[in-house]
Amino acid sequence: MTRVAIVTGGTRGIGAAISKALKAAGHTVAASYAGNDEAAAKFKAETGIATYKWDVGDFDACAAGVAQVEKDLGPVDILVNNAGITRDGFFHKMSKDQWSAVIRTNLDSLFNMTRPVIEGMRNRGFGRVIVISSINGQKGQAGQVNYSAAKAGDIGFVKALALEGAAKGITANVIAPGYIGTEMVQAIDPKVLETRILPLIPTGRLGQPEEIARAVVFLSSDDSGYITGSTLSINGGQYLA
Repeated sequence: MTRVAIVTGGTRGIGAAISKALKAAGHTVAASYAGNDEAAAKFKAETGIATYKWDVGDFDACAAGVAQVEKDLGPVDILVNNAGITRDGFFHKMSKDQWSAVIRTNLDSLFNMTRPVIEGMRNRGFGRVIVISSINGQKGQAGQVNYSAAKAGDIGFVKALALEGAAKGITANVIAPGYIGTEMVQAIDPKVLETRILPLIPTGRLGQPEEIARAVVFLSSDDSGYITGSTLSINGGQYLA
């Protein structure tokens, strides 16, 4: 069944793979982005997927963006909260701006995006909310206290939302990727990647954005209706403790 999906941060990296996979599965997709107009225009030209620009850290902008998507494409039944940023640094040197920017984009955005769609989902008796968290929200990461806190908060958000939505046909789930071969990860010093990161991954390789996207497609489907409040770790078998 064709449904309308919003993918935040949906024009690059994991988000772009998710947008394309949802379209291939037959859904009508709106991909939101924050600032890279050139990348968004290229993505739209290559895929035919509608793109919308707004700041997921701004509630009013999200409400207006969702309203425009619903006006253009129809009611939103699938929401993929994928947008995220990093502002890394050891905590004893971290600025308030580094902290606030990451919390705003990676955690506040869940409220900002989900609140405008949740009542419609409840009224229609169907909804899929999927949040892209991170392995670092599960185990922590030095230099990423802000990011790990936000991504751990994502998991708590989903667990509570799942309890509220279950009786209304709404599922909420988390995907927690490990190291995925995106531009951000590929920018890591190759020596660091080879000596410090890949040895921690039992499969011995980086994940691919398409592997995350395939999981999103399943969790978006009618077939996943009995799965809610779950965290799916896609990390090549990396140990979490």
